[in-house]
Amino acid sequence: MSNKANTQSLLSILRKTHLAEWEATPSIHDTTAWLDDLIHFLFPNNHLPKRNAYEGVLKKNQIDLENLLLSYLEPSGLQIEEVVTEFYNSLESIYHDLRQDAVKIYEYDPAATSVNEVIVSYPGFYAITVYRIANKLSLLQVPMLPRIVSEYAHGKTGIDIHPNATIGVPFMIDHGTGIVIGETTVIGKNVSIYQGVTLGALQVAKSLAEVKRHPTVEDNVIIYARTTILGGNTVIGKNSVIGGSVFLTKSVEPNSQVFNTHQLRITVKETA
Repeated sequence: MSNKANTQSLLSILRKTHLAEWEATPSIHDTTAWLDDLIHFLFPNNHLPKRNAYEGVLKKNQIDLENLLLSYLEPSGLQIEEVVTEFYNSLESIYHDLRQDAVKIYEYDPAATSVNEVIVSYPGFYAITVYRIANKLSLLQVPMLPRIVSEYAHGKTGIDIHPNATIGVPFMIDHGTGIVIGETTVIGKNVSIYQGVTLGALQVAKSLAEVKRHPTVEDNVIIYARTTILGGNTVIGKNSVIGGSVFLTKSVEPNSQVFNTHQLRITVKETA
């Protein structure tokens, strides 16, 4: 077969594949641009809109979301206008939840000098912000978009929160790099999680897609760095503290303290 024939065969395959798959996929560029604009509207840092511009900025963002959904969804399959209206009607509640998250991080972290510092510079807060936006879209049955924005935040922060997870308010992530929160995880109110924590599944199989595979963490729990908690039947009882580098696959009663008992051995070298 000639090089020209090989090329034509490839082009034919690509056309068929792209038509079948990519027409039902939103633009990554447009999706992240919409998300960035929304977050900058909620938390503008020092780039404040003029007092009479707030309504126009929000309306543009709303139109952008509607156009984004129309670009890859059939209107008959999802009531796009109703979904967009419901999302923006919930934005005030999302904003208040995020303010509580930011205050929780500020009050808990001795290195934080202000709530505003948390909002503009903490990767954990950014990941929570994107999660709460993505979670609302997911609850509204919007396909694809919640996962795309979640993975955008994952790439920027190293924090992987599935948009279908259930997370109460307030919620604190400190440092954050390497955190994984799986799809069916349920997290209560006033929970704090440190870097490297995994809330994952004991086993992975496509047949378990509709099963609760990830743990439940009740109210007022602290989970320290590099701890792994696995399993859909695993429940961390309220007011518990899980120390660093713990591996758990069974439930913990409320008010428990769980620590890794591995003893560190330190000796002093003899000097000549």
